[in-house]
Amino acid sequence: MRRVVITGMGALSALGMSARATMDGMAAGRSGISALNFKDVERLQIRIGGQIHGYDEAAHFNRQELSFYDRFTQFAILAAREAVAQSGAALAGPKTGVVLGTSGGGLQTQGENFRKVYAEGKNRVHPFVVPRLMNNAAASHLSMLHGATGPSYTVSTACASSNHAMGQAFHMIRSGMADAMLTGGSEAMLCFGGIKAWEGLRVMSKSGCRPFSANRDGMVQGEGAAIFVFEALEIAEARGAEVLAEVAGFAMTADAGDIVMPNQSGAERAMQGALEDAGLAPADIGYINAHGTGTAGNDTVECAAIKAVFGADTPPISSTKSMHGHLIGGTGAVELLACIMALREGVLAPTINHDQPDPTCNLDIIPNKAKKAQPSATLSNAFAFGGLNAVIALKGPPPRQ
Repeated sequence: MRRVVITGMGALSALGMSARATMDGMAAGRSGISALNFKDVERLQIRIGGQIHGYDEAAHFNRQELSFYDRFTQFAILAAREAVAQSGAALAGPKTGVVLGTSGGGLQTQGENFRKVYAEGKNRVHPFVVPRLMNNAAASHLSMLHGATGPSYTVSTACASSNHAMGQAFHMIRSGMADAMLTGGSEAMLCFGGIKAWEGLRVMSKSGCRPFSANRDGMVQGEGAAIFVFEALEIAEARGAEVLAEVAGFAMTADAGDIVMPNQSGAERAMQGALEDAGLAPADIGYINAHGTGTAGNDTVECAAIKAVFGADTPPISSTKSMHGHLIGGTGAVELLACIMALREGVLAPTINHDQPDPTCNLDIIPNKAKKAQPSATLSNAFAFGGLNAVIALKGPPPRQ
């Protein structure tokens, strides 16, 4: 089986309009969570989120393009442009594909058109509503824009969507089905309907995201995208590409338990599986980007699972959701940036807003300020509603041949 590496990355988030800006925000421990600004926000109980303010779609796309591109598709296209420019990989052809994660897809298009039909009484909608709102829209547009005619599709597994998508891209290259893949995730749920639906679950915080802190009171949603170029190592080396990190292993499990409550066994098995797939021992992991939603259920269960897998010598962990919010289907992709930053720059992103120690989360959660360390391998956790878990293991770039 072939080795798989990352040669390009791009992102947009509440922390910045590029991968570099997003990582700089993580390293600085800066909060991107602010007051939400969109139509009817005053009708919501939850009015904060990791919203990308000042974004002007007309500055990036023409009118014809915008007739096809929902906000989540726009984010994916812009992040992919950055990733491809950095990578320099030739992505056209049948040995290249696209696998993206999203949960809501074109939720903004859906909400706008429901409003027109039900609130405003209109009987016609734009003819491109379906192409805009379908979950595969972003993946399809990336395949067309970059000429990737190989395996291309969307994964939708709630909060684990991006990790599942990147894991599938990894498997395809490792097996020889593809030589390179555009992969990651995108989400744009910050609209009236997107927040109102989550309000009903009563898992949202009105004040801020405080993962692992005793006074945490729920999650905070974010929006954005992160896209990566995954490539076979031998192809990347042959063209002299800079390797950002190696995708070393991946595992996915199902709790087969509760539709919303997490299960410790499922999380444990996913982390253990990723380690085994990567040929790594627990002691090899120097940083874990935790799922860390800031809800009572997730944080306690995840910490218990980490202790069970790693024993007394647990590595440092952090939840960058405290800074950029929970991007639902896109969250794992943005969080993979923290793992790349740790491996390449020796900076472990912090868990900000840690106000009160919680004895059930008594791990090194890197509270409030980044830590300097040089891990050789990392894990990125994603544990979704529905009991679907996906964990990715990364290693530092292999020595140049």
